[in-house]
Amino acid sequence: MSEDAAAKRRARQTVNNLVLALIASLGVMLAIVLIVPRDDSNRIKPVDYKSIASQALASSGKMVAAPDLPKGWWANSARWSPQPTDGVQNWYVGFVGPKNQYIGLTQAFNVNPTWLAFQLKNDAKTGTQAVGSFTWDIYEAVEPNDPPKTKDFAMVLNYNFHDTAIIYGVAKRQDFVDLASAVQTQLTERSN
Repeated sequence: MSEDAAAKRRARQTVNNLVLALIASLGVMLAIVLIVPRDDSNRIKPVDYKSIASQALASSGKMVAAPDLPKGWWANSARWSPQPTDGVQNWYVGFVGPKNQYIGLTQAFNVNPTWLAFQLKNDAKTGTQAVGSFTWDIYEAVEPNDPPKTKDFAMVLNYNFHDTAIIYGVAKRQDFVDLASAVQTQLTERSN
């Protein structure tokens, strides 16, 4: 065998070995992917926001809203902040819809204009929305984000002089109106 033929054979053998190693690596990776179990379930568990609201009401005397939700909606987070660093007591609940829509509710007590401006810092008032006998202010992002961020759309209700309810998130406008109506029902029932 000539030296040229031997060199060509070694060059082909290197390529063959590389291809075989690549096939073996892909086979091992595929086997690992198929063997390792995966849990595709939702890892965020629903919280009982109504019992947390009852505890907040009992400890603070504040009328926190725990609205009844439409079918398919659930709460993924709820918390009462009695002594926040900004000095404005607030109640927060995060709601998730059947198609992974998100609407957050923040209810704040003895609100000052600075607190509200900070909550809506990248939004501008663009109109109002009548919901029953209440009128909510609509705030939208000055520069819309793609995909939308949770505070690109917000509805704000000022009630009881210094108390405020803000609903915000990424859902259809009708979902916001429905939640606003449920919040109003809670506020009017508890004030009577």
